[in-house]
Amino acid sequence: MGRFLKKSKEEIGVSPDELIFRGEKKINEVLLRIIDFDANSLAEETIKTVKEVIKYQEKDTVTWFNIDGLHNTGVIEGIANEFNFDKLVLADVMNTQARPTIKEYDNCIYISIKMLQQQPNSDTIHVENLSLILTESILISFQETKGDVFEPVRERIRKQKRRIRNGGTDYLLFALLDIVIDNYIYIIGVLGEKIETLEESLLLEPRQEIIGEINSYKRELNFLRKNIKPAKEIILSLAKMESDYITESTEMHFKELQDNINHASDSSDSYREILSDQLNIYHTTISSKLNDIMKFLTVFSVIFIPLTFIAGIYGTNFDVVPELHYKYSYFIMWGVIIVIAIGMLIYFRKKKWL
Repeated sequence: MGRFLKKSKEEIGVSPDELIFRGEKKINEVLLRIIDFDANSLAEETIKTVKEVIKYQEKDTVTWFNIDGLHNTGVIEGIANEFNFDKLVLADVMNTQARPTIKEYDNCIYISIKMLQQQPNSDTIHVENLSLILTESILISFQETKGDVFEPVRERIRKQKRRIRNGGTDYLLFALLDIVIDNYIYIIGVLGEKIETLEESLLLEPRQEIIGEINSYKRELNFLRKNIKPAKEIILSLAKMESDYITESTEMHFKELQDNINHASDSSDSYREILSDQLNIYHTTISSKLNDIMKFLTVFSVIFIPLTFIAGIYGTNFDVVPELHYKYSYFIMWGVIIVIAIGMLIYFRKKKWL
């Protein structure tokens, strides 16, 4: 299946609001977790049914409802029914292969974005579709698998960090998106270090294997750019969005987030240009070496053409050759050969061909 575009034949013609899981199952059991907090209180629990979330809607606190695993249609239908969401929203949630997007509805804002993580001690980039539904008092996040990428946000909530504990669901949304964008920047930085190291080795010793490495890094950058570009559009829309679910104080943070995603986008473009330059440097260096070799062989050939001519004359099968029986003919021939060779080398040097 293609890395940039995935769609199975069975999905063709399916209604866009039909709740069908479109993606790869990455977890066996769906995990439902709640974090409910305000400036003075904090409650965390793992729940079994969606109905248990409804009681939090009546409170004046901020509720973060996280779902790990998207393949359970019953859970997704329960969320659609209990929160009165348009089924198009939840159908988009279950489509993990869809392009990242942002949509505003009457009772929520829906955001879909790709979350990238660098695997420890590996060059593999883990890709996960993250869906977020923002309401006035509850933020619902959907992940394909359980992970610790948002653990720093949970720790900030537990340690009673003033800004996040006093903020609303919109600030919590910013905190989660900030983690996603920071991972973009981190991955680009790791890849950038390898590209810069490759440039150093390219200048010192251009080898054939470098072509494969450059093409490999270009594929990774193209994949990153494919996910960063729509994420940039999403952050830009959030920064400009006039919605009741986003307060003026949080708008400033989304503009900061816009700077970060622009930095990630610009860095990926810069490294892509560097790779193209490296490819040109490699071909230029190889061509230069080839030209040096051809120049040497050409000079070598040109020097030996007159020498071969002389040897050819004295190697002819004629009885009458004036110098044939002269005592010093052999030495004279060698003297002429050496003088011609040295003379041509001096001439090439003056012409700066050597």
